[in-house]
Amino acid sequence: MEIMKPFRARIDALDDQIIDLLIVRTNIIREVGHFKFENNIPAVLPDRVTEVRERAAERAAAKGLDRELVRRLYQTIIDYSCDLEETIKDDLARQATKAAGG
Repeated sequence: MEIMKPFRARIDALDDQIIDLLIVRTNIIREVGHFKFENNIPAVLPDRVTEVRERAAERAAAKGLDRELVRRLYQTIIDYSCDLEETIKDDLARQATKAAGG
């Protein structure tokens, strides 16, 4: 529908920004994965998981956005991030073992 084109263009532009921000966030998570490996910190810190998810939910609610929607979205983002950190830590551990001759 041609009449919807302006709305779709605005939504597409916002979606592009969201993806760009997710890429930036993921790159930071990669740094965190390396840092946690180097400092023997677990990939998943349950208190931090809760803190991040609830902070986002509260911020959303304060601005009139559905708290539960944001909780679900952030849980997905956090799950992905924790999995990525685990993968990075596992890969670095394998590389270290291999470099040590094991």
